[in-house]
Amino acid sequence: MSEETPFSETPKTDPTAGIPSKDERNLAMICHLLGLVGFVGPLVIWLIKKDESTVVDDQGKESLNFQLTILLASLVSGVLACFIIGFFLAIAVAIYDIVYIIIAAMKANEGELYRYPICLRLIK
Repeated sequence: MSEETPFSETPKTDPTAGIPSKDERNLAMICHLLGLVGFVGPLVIWLIKKDESTVVDDQGKESLNFQLTILLASLVSGVLACFIIGFFLAIAVAIYDIVYIIIAAMKANEGELYRYPICLRLIK
């Protein structure tokens, strides 16, 4: 005979707890990809879905913070455009933006909570 543990003593855990659903991963990925056209897209998705999904809330804020950081870097490079360095800085910012948005979108699609390497955390 095998001993059975009473039901109340066996904690049941959901094996999928903490794993984002396909819809959450898609919305997180879209938040990052919409950053390619500015900060309004990630802002809209984040405002609509932040209370429904912790993943979309987290990744929406991350995407929005990154886009605001890129906006500030673009403004600085615009000011420095009267010097030669502003032109090169603008190119570097654009390349950095595109590369890291694509990386973030791929990671978000895999269900990973991605953090941009250089990003001001303005929205918490």
